[in-house]
Amino acid sequence: MSESKLRDLSMNFSGQIINLVKDLKAKHESVISNQIGRSGTSIGANIYEANYAQGKKDFISKLEIALKEASETGYWLELLFRTGYINDTVFTSLNDQCTSIRVMLVSSCRTAKQNMESN
Repeated sequence: MSESKLRDLSMNFSGQIINLVKDLKAKHESVISNQIGRSGTSIGANIYEANYAQGKKDFISKLEIALKEASETGYWLELLFRTGYINDTVFTSLNDQCTSIRVMLVSSCRTAKQNMESN
């Protein structure tokens, strides 16, 4: 999977998270909306930041932070679904995208670590 595809997916996902936050705030939900807004947009920010890493270790670190943020975002999505703030359609769409990003991040981290070890 190319890094540009990962950047594009994370940017699109961040936009959807921002729209979700707007909807949640319109429903007067502020605690989880603030959390998912931070974690959901941080994924892409760290992926973009990885492109300007100060070396392979820094690159891997940024991707691992993005992975942690994606995991946290998955938690908030499930909590929003379980508490009735989002319906099954919204949950499934966002959760599937978040899972795809996590899978790509795991693969990218693994490849970067293997490349670092072989040098």
